[in-house]
Formats: sequence, structure tokens, C-alpha cells
Amino acid sequence: MKSIPMPPVAFAALFALGACAQFGMGQPEDTAPPVTPAPSTAGDIAGSDIPEVTAAEIAAVPADPVLTSAPPPPRAANTQATLDTTTVAQRKQAAAPAATDAGAKLLGTTVASLGSPTEPGFWLKTPLVKTETNGRVTNKTNGKSSAVTLIPIDGPATGGSRLSLPAMRLIDASLTELTELEVTLGG
Repeated sequence: MKSIPMPPVAFAALFALGACAQFGMGQPEDTAPPVTPAPSTAGDIAGSDIPEVTAAEIAAVPADPVLTSAPPPPRAANTQATLDTTTVAQRKQAAAPAATDAGAKLLGTTVASLGSPTEPGFWLKTPLVKTETNGRVTNKTNGKSSAVTLIPIDGPATGGSRLSLPAMRLIDASLTELTELEVTLGG
């Protein structure tokens, strides 16, 4: 069997499409990985004393504009460092522990992929919320957490979520693999 060489233009196009798929670009919004909604009682979570949350409690916690106020990356940005336009102060604020863990309310557990790397700030797009609010994500693998703005997306509560590049970097999540996150209200 004789192999036919691939023209350089075709190779470049395939390479570009592969890179887009790796960053989640060009994919329909409803293809995110699945989410596990919060159990009906806090006692259902092994070793957790986090109470469940109501829609009114979510609406009562405003989103933090500092977490999403980073400028968009420059057009020539092509590395994690150049795509992440958050400031040192924003990263410190996002990494700081929650003011009081006693007030934390579990929204659920979700599996997240990398969201658009060109959207600045610390955010999680998730079907676990119906209004934009302040929250926290914790990487279940290593326990690292980040304050984020929780942004609602359409889909069932079992649908997946997308996490911003700066938040993924802060919690040491792989940019190319799915990450299991615990999502809480407040941050």
C-alpha cells in the first residue's frame, strides 16, 4: 500500500483544529462534561458539614467584579502566561481562603473542562446556578481552591461546567483533562 504525502496546508489545518479542540474552541455550548448536583441533605456528603443551599441564598450573594475585571489577552497571546491577564492582587484575592467556612453552602460537585482561554478573570460557567453569583471551587484531587464568579449556563444540573484559565492555573488543574470540582456559594 502506497502512502500519499499530506500537503503542508492540510497538515497545518489539522493541527489548528486539534489545538482548538484542546482549548474547547468551536465546540457547542452544550457539550460540557457532567455535573453531580448537591445531595438532598448535607449528611449525604461523606465527612461534610456543608449545608445545602437555596435559590434565594444564591441570589443574595452578589458576584465579585474584581474577579472578572481582567482585560482580555492580546491577540498574539499563545501561552498560559500571556492568556492569563489577571493581576497578582487578583490571584491573591482568589487564592485567599473564604472569610468563614461556617457560612459555606455546597452547590454540588461538577466535572469541569477548560473554558475559553480568551475570556479573562476567575469564573466557572455552570448549570448549578441560575443567576450570576460569587462562589468557590475546590479541586477534589489536591484540595486547592479559588474564589470565582459563578456564571449560569443552560442545561440540566447534571451537565458539565467550564472553568477559566486563571482559575485552573490557580488550583493546579490540568488544562487538557477533566477536573472534578466541589462548588460552594460565597468565596
